[in-house]
Amino acid sequence: MTDLNRRTLVKYLVVSGALPSTFRSAPAQPGKPPQAPPKFDFDDVVRRARDLATAEFDSASPALPDALNKLDFDAWRDIRFRPGKAFLAANGSQFRLQLFHLGHLYRRPVTINTLRDGIPTPIPYAANLFDYGRTKIDKPLPVNLGFAGFRLHYPLNGPKVFDEVVAFLGASYFRFLGRDQRYGMSARALAVEAGTDKEEFPFFREFWIETSEPNVDQATIYALLDSPSATGAYRFELYPGIDTAIEISAALFPRKPNVKFGLAPLTSMFFIGEDDHRFNEDFRRELHDSDGLLIHSGTGEWIWRPLRNPTKPEVSTFLDRDLRGFGLLQRDRDFDHYQDLDLAYEMRPSYFVEPRESWGEGRVELVELPTGHETNDNIVASFVPANTPEPGKPISYAYRIVASLNPAQLSPNGRTLNTYQTTAAALGSADPPVPGSRRLIIDFTGGDLAFYAADPQLVKVVPSASQGKIVRSFIVPNAHTKGFRAVIDVQLDPGQSADLRAFLRTGTRALTETWTFPWRAE
Repeated sequence: MTDLNRRTLVKYLVVSGALPSTFRSAPAQPGKPPQAPPKFDFDDVVRRARDLATAEFDSASPALPDALNKLDFDAWRDIRFRPGKAFLAANGSQFRLQLFHLGHLYRRPVTINTLRDGIPTPIPYAANLFDYGRTKIDKPLPVNLGFAGFRLHYPLNGPKVFDEVVAFLGASYFRFLGRDQRYGMSARALAVEAGTDKEEFPFFREFWIETSEPNVDQATIYALLDSPSATGAYRFELYPGIDTAIEISAALFPRKPNVKFGLAPLTSMFFIGEDDHRFNEDFRRELHDSDGLLIHSGTGEWIWRPLRNPTKPEVSTFLDRDLRGFGLLQRDRDFDHYQDLDLAYEMRPSYFVEPRESWGEGRVELVELPTGHETNDNIVASFVPANTPEPGKPISYAYRIVASLNPAQLSPNGRTLNTYQTTAAALGSADPPVPGSRRLIIDFTGGDLAFYAADPQLVKVVPSASQGKIVRSFIVPNAHTKGFRAVIDVQLDPGQSADLRAFLRTGTRALTETWTFPWRAE
């Protein structure tokens, strides 16, 4: 085999994912001493993604042994990585790398490398890395089995305990935590045709995790993404803390034209909320990982959209230019509203995305799917560019995601705390409501609202509706929230839909973010 043919074969194996990129070095030329391989960096992942985009998409995945195919969730979860085998600890790093075993829903292996001094080293599968607990595997598993994903541990909640801070598991999903937080929602590297019958779930083929120096509170992860419609190169810079942050750089290479890509997608669950009483047999009054979408528009306006569990799939769009940020937030931190001792919904973090450069024109898109159970993720939020990326025209973008229990610090003004709806009639009145009318009740808190509570006549509610009409609106001070309660009665013709908006102001100054809510008259 000639050198050219050998290089061609190696390149094909690397691009197809059959051979890790570690083996890409070219043979030494006669008469010349062998050269040290160049240090691996993000540009290597970008080149791999670019090459992979020119090859036909390969959806094949090695078949798992029957013993792993049969695992249910509990049996798979019983297979645990042995903490004493964790990687990255040898040089005194603040991080510990643990791996997830294949099985149950996680059937596609991913190659995982460590990076030391710029040299990537693949981690081979070994059964002794895991404690199988009560799960019995009768036959030895193949040495080339691979892994489902990985997680990093770090002294997050105490100086001597290594807590899980980030996990990459399944497709392109990842979750991360700040101090005193519990896992809830997830982030994704890329959404493809979310909310349509053409939706794809891109997946990571390979990871590279840098070995951190001692006393460095930051970790770097590179990842190669693949899907029928696009490939991508990603760099994740992890900064653990009270509010853990990840700075992400991405290069996206489309394979197909006219595909809807959602950048920086967030995925969450909303089953039961304060304004939805359809599911009333559970003793827990609210069940959700997030209760609203917050947008910081390019004009500086803060917009709050409460989440819903709709009766049919719905997509809401918020057009914008030079978006400043968006996120799915869990604002309700009252344990009494959830009453779940195990799942701790009140401790689940909010994720907020901030572009690190201009993303131009586009829209924040919110997908809400109906669900009959709290185990289903039914909410997706992402930024969809106005100009669809096309094959041969890759795009690069960067952003930051923060996991926080205190999203109130995001907006300087008052914010929405609660949203309720009921019949549009005076409390205690026997008079029937006006046909086609509905009452929306919004609690605003924070900002300067407590200051104005002593002179409530200085504060006005500013409501509007895209259809129908506002038949009544007023506000009253709410001492329980140290803010105001706004009441809005809207009237629509049967079958008509409207986008409702409201905010509080004094004079010409806005005191709160803008609350928005879709409503349909039945």
